[in-house]
Amino acid sequence: MNRLPAEWEPQSGVMLTWPHADTDWAEQLDAVEALYAELAAMISEYESVLIVCRDEKHAAHARARVTAKAADPARLHLALAPSNDTWARDHGPITVLDEQGAPRVLDFRFNGWGGKFAAELDTQITARLHGSGIFGRAPREAVDLVLEGGAIESDGQGTLLAVTRTLVDPRRNPGLSRPEIEQMLAERLGIRHFLWLEHGAISGDDTDGHIDTLARFCAPDIICYASCEDPGDADYAALKAMEGELRALRDHSGKAYRLVGLPPPKPVLDAEGERLPAGYANFLIINGAVILPTYGDPADAQAAAILAELFPDRAIRTLDCSTLIRQGGSLHCISMQLPLGALSIPQ
Repeated sequence: MNRLPAEWEPQSGVMLTWPHADTDWAEQLDAVEALYAELAAMISEYESVLIVCRDEKHAAHARARVTAKAADPARLHLALAPSNDTWARDHGPITVLDEQGAPRVLDFRFNGWGGKFAAELDTQITARLHGSGIFGRAPREAVDLVLEGGAIESDGQGTLLAVTRTLVDPRRNPGLSRPEIEQMLAERLGIRHFLWLEHGAISGDDTDGHIDTLARFCAPDIICYASCEDPGDADYAALKAMEGELRALRDHSGKAYRLVGLPPPKPVLDAEGERLPAGYANFLIINGAVILPTYGDPADAQAAAILAELFPDRAIRTLDCSTLIRQGGSLHCISMQLPLGALSIPQ
């Protein structure tokens, strides 16, 4: 049976899809490329970085920007695939391990979060990468289910945490019931224990409540989550309802989880006064480190201290993601970790 590894398990690398002028980043392309370059260089201190580019010229440009940030060139790998946008968490491969521990690349459908945005190129990226040989001998399996990587959290032991509406959704998977979706996820991902949430959202999120913006496994028995203690905050009611649901969850053996709340940063608004989805649950776990999105807020340090306690064997690195949230996502949303053995490149 396949197994969906936890994010803290050994990785081959992290996939990024590089911004370009035909993405929604066009008006702030230089700023977002600077962020991507800094992130890629940071990841390269610990493991490989796979950067997906639209063509050879784009790849040369991306390589130059990352190299300028002193990235480890031996850990920098570029591949070609046209893209609509850059949210690799949701259009990238979901990699499972088979009974022998060998990787298998699952290619779920991506339809722009229920048809909100164009995705005809993004949904082909995994197949194009596989065809290029970047995943080596790992087989690719196309799965006729819309599933975004940001919608699921795994403890590596057969438990999946998700918000129901991001999967059981007529715009994503019309006609499929929750039991039918559970059966498909059990077969493909090896899930034996499902934890479904009905509540939870942060303002400005386009994904209908991706779990990676709300609650994350930090260990098989620990969940950290976006908390809010201000009744005047627009997100207070939804996050408090989610907190209540989290307290009621039990693991596969019937034990309650240790819950750790992450503070909210102060609301960040766009030019029209609309709130952007700034939050700390959107961190990325890599080999030897956790990279935390920050927003120039006093709560940044508090969130970093909490993660330092939860991941004592990993360095806590920070990256200002104020630019990223302008387009409705943050650090975890633009990255996809690839388990050990998933990349056919030198380590």
